Amino acid sequence: MYYSPTIVQLAGFASNQTALLLSLVTAGLNAFGSILSIYFIDRTGRKKLLLISLFGVAVSLGLLAGIFHQTTTHSPMSKFGWLALIGLGLYIISFSPGMGTAPWIVNSEIYPLRFRGVCGGIAATANWISNLIVAQTFLSLTEAIGTDMTFLLFGIVSVVGFFFVIVFVPETKGLPIEEVEKMLELRPLQYKFWEKKKRPEGTMEEEEKLDKKNQGV
Repeated sequence: MYYSPTIVQLAGFASNQTALLLSLVTAGLNAFGSILSIYFIDRTGRKKLLLISLFGVAVSLGLLAGIFHQTTTHSPMSKFGWLALIGLGLYIISFSPGMGTAPWIVNSEIYPLRFRGVCGGIAATANWISNLIVAQTFLSLTEAIGTDMTFLLFGIVSVVGFFFVIVFVPETKGLPIEEVEKMLELRPLQYKFWEKKKRPEGTMEEEEKLDKKNQGV
């Protein structure tokens, strides 16, 4: 998204005006994908939507890597320019409804109540640091290892993300926050901060009496 005009120019469309106009199309696809996610997020489920999104992202990045590799070894870019644009559009429409929106929703649902603020902040910070790394290294990578290898590298990251979602990301579709917390407590991979601290029996009884008093029982 950050370098869509640059990618369009790399695809053989040298005119700045044409590149900007075509980048507007990619921005429109991004908005359309976000609207699609509103419809599918509760029908398809978070995990399935993430997997479909990552699959499409990996395929589109592989397509872009193949196209740019072909142009550097055999044919000029002009023969493959529109195919590269199709790959870019496929990437946007795959990323936007899944990886563009679903992680934020899952991020708001999977943490225990007592750690939700801290964990949500850490996740948001990690996301924007990752964005910064991609934005700052993309052009340097294209110059250092080539455009084709850059897209291939990002494609490999997408494949790793695909299997990460399969193994570690729970499906939270239709579950109350309390049910999500119970489900994660029963998972085999747990961390110490995830375990609930046992409270003294006296404290629990006092809290129950206070609750009944507040309810007018």
